[in-house]
Amino acid sequence: VQLQAFGGGLVQAGGSLRLSCAASERTFSSVTMGWFRQAPGKEREFVAAISWSGGSAVYADSVKGRFTISRDTAKNTSNLQMNSLKPEDTAVYSCAARRTSVVSRSPSQYRYWGQGTQVTVSS
Repeated sequence: VQLQAFGGGLVQAGGSLRLSCAASERTFSSVTMGWFRQAPGKEREFVAAISWSGGSAVYADSVKGRFTISRDTAKNTSNLQMNSLKPEDTAVYSCAARRTSVVSRSPSQYRYWGQGTQVTVSS
């Protein structure tokens, strides 16, 4: 599975951004998708994940209620809608995939990774 993330940029606090992750795999419907982020000097952290059916989604407490993960099987994409952005959301965001129906918060459980996209939220 090859993944490509895009949609990052610079936004003011309180603003919104939509990240997308395009998958090359025709069997995209059989993978669970996750989003992670890494800020300078910090470890990679879990943001959100969605099962291959789209019926199960989990979020980090820090983004719950502000971010929404979704998937479009027809377009082989996973999207992360980010609203009410805060300066502490500034990081490089990466999408990842794993061949199982079970969502996971652990980056070590994801085998496939896309390149990151920078999100910068100014105060």
